[in-house]
Amino acid sequence: MDKHLVIYKDLGQIDYQSAWDYQEKLLQENVQIKSILMNRKKAMAENAAAVQGLGALATEFVNENLDTQHYFLMCEHPPVYTLGKSGSMDNVLINDEQLAAKGIEFYKTNRGGDITFHGLGQIVGYPIMDLEKYYTDIGRYLRELEEVIILTLAEYGIKGERSKGETGVWIDTDKPGRERKICAMGVRCSRWITMHGFALNVNTDLQYFNHIIPCGIQNKQVTSIEKELQQPILMQDVKDKITKNFAKVFNAIYQQ
Repeated sequence: MDKHLVIYKDLGQIDYQSAWDYQEKLLQENVQIKSILMNRKKAMAENAAAVQGLGALATEFVNENLDTQHYFLMCEHPPVYTLGKSGSMDNVLINDEQLAAKGIEFYKTNRGGDITFHGLGQIVGYPIMDLEKYYTDIGRYLRELEEVIILTLAEYGIKGERSKGETGVWIDTDKPGRERKICAMGVRCSRWITMHGFALNVNTDLQYFNHIIPCGIQNKQVTSIEKELQQPILMQDVKDKITKNFAKVFNAIYQQ
């Protein structure tokens, strides 16, 4: 099977709005390309008699080297809470004045999921993928994103797991009262182009989660690689492992 070319970019530390705007730009560029290709094919179908004798020239007219592009962005954000489109403000346990005093931003977003936190020491991944080149199944896409993180955690001796009915990656899902989430996920998809993605706690200050009900799930903990291993972790090492496992799961090769 041919590999998919993915443009990889490490955005470093970047504010949430700038990263969101950049994702939207890439998504809309891909959506526009899809519209152009669809309109060209429609025009050819409606004028079949006129193009019947063109053969390869007709195919060249449709394609013209115009195609959608996969991207994989990684970054860290300054402290920010983000609420998914199906989320509830009841899960935000802090008011605007307290947010300002603590230097935490807040955004209502267009991704799926509920409330979560992003901050330094957390790796956020934003794949902008054309799923029509893979499969048209958001559930499968989320399971494969989870698999990327599960494979990465395994390299640190941590057993990442899925929790039935709860998107993301967890630890000790079979031990009531000890379940803890290490990676949150929430995505948006337009014309089968994805955006948003995952947030893996590496050296994250977990106290920020005390001011929300993470992902709207009551009575469950959050954790980080640092907390599980009781030592700080090199962020670049985790990024390297994530990119390797992303390429494995999504059959990708990178262009930077």
